[in-house]
Amino acid sequence: MFNSLRKTYREWKGLQAFKRLPQHQRQLVFYSEGRGYWTYFESVFEALRAEYAQSVIYVTSAEDDPILLSPPEGLLAFYVGEGSMRTLFFSTLDVQVLMMTMPDLQSFHIKRSPCPVHYVYLHHSIVSTHMIYREAAFDHFDSILCVGPHHVQETRAREQMAALPEKTLVEHGYGRLDAILREGNCGSLARSPGQPAQVLVAPTWGDNGLLELHGVEVIQPLIQAGFRVVLRPHPRTRKLRPDVLEAIVSHFHGEPLFHLDEDGDARKSLIESDLMVSDWSGAALEFSLGLERPTLFVDVARKILNPAYEAISHEPLEAAIREQVGLILSEHELASLGLKATELIHNARQWQMAIRTARERWVFNSGKSGSAAAAHLISLLN
Repeated sequence: MFNSLRKTYREWKGLQAFKRLPQHQRQLVFYSEGRGYWTYFESVFEALRAEYAQSVIYVTSAEDDPILLSPPEGLLAFYVGEGSMRTLFFSTLDVQVLMMTMPDLQSFHIKRSPCPVHYVYLHHSIVSTHMIYREAAFDHFDSILCVGPHHVQETRAREQMAALPEKTLVEHGYGRLDAILREGNCGSLARSPGQPAQVLVAPTWGDNGLLELHGVEVIQPLIQAGFRVVLRPHPRTRKLRPDVLEAIVSHFHGEPLFHLDEDGDARKSLIESDLMVSDWSGAALEFSLGLERPTLFVDVARKILNPAYEAISHEPLEAAIREQVGLILSEHELASLGLKATELIHNARQWQMAIRTARERWVFNSGKSGSAAAAHLISLLN
């Protein structure tokens, strides 16, 4: 109980410190819902500083957010938690522009402020807007920073279908992908000569998620084939189904070829892997489009949070792009995962051109998305 009260007090102090800022300092605010989300804001912030010398306020719900401990120059950081203080933060917000990665504004307890705030949505995945998100997930934002043409098409289709006013849609791109492109040595194999190839298992979360359904069955064939296997579970799997992860970790305890990675950013394990095994996770698109290495998709049932998604006629990108960036394996063929992974890694270079073409088609402003977002935010401030 004491720890809970102390945490609430810290959240209250963070909110009060934010509110004490003079109005001229509260022009532009980034809201982060967790410790791993800075990776999506970083390129935008860097462009704002380099090109406009614009300062930013950063409000986070993560008590362990590294930005709280070491904010970059030009950024003030505040902690408000994810309970009542966060709700109060949103309901009393009085700033010019708020940029956030959390969808479903206005749908639940997080509401728009009565003050004239311009709400900007920053996509934290390359995937489509209409299948794995709730139907009204983006309806109440004023601007959306779109990763690619699919986001533009889907958002306009939703506006027309629901008779919504048109939002400002910005041809933005994807900052996390830019970072991977910059750091990841595109197209080359990750491993050193003589070392086992590394396979990153990074599925989505939910009842139909690869780990929730199959767990050990996914990892065992890869280890038997001699791969080093890094398991990067979705944070929601840790939160909702910790039993699944504990069973896997227990099974592979002492196995030198197995490693669990729960780092919030996890770019390191991504960049150091030769192949990804996934399901419907957007991480697969970050891996393949960022590194020009193929993904092996296990074909579990689609992750659907919007049962009415087919009312929008566009095929979700995460379904349409699979065969452009990798191979699809039936969930009934998990025993052959090691063999299929070996074949894909052996033929990895043959995938480069197809993956590069897919990136050019589906992602705006590769390598320079931060500048596009920064220009839009500055236009709103002016």
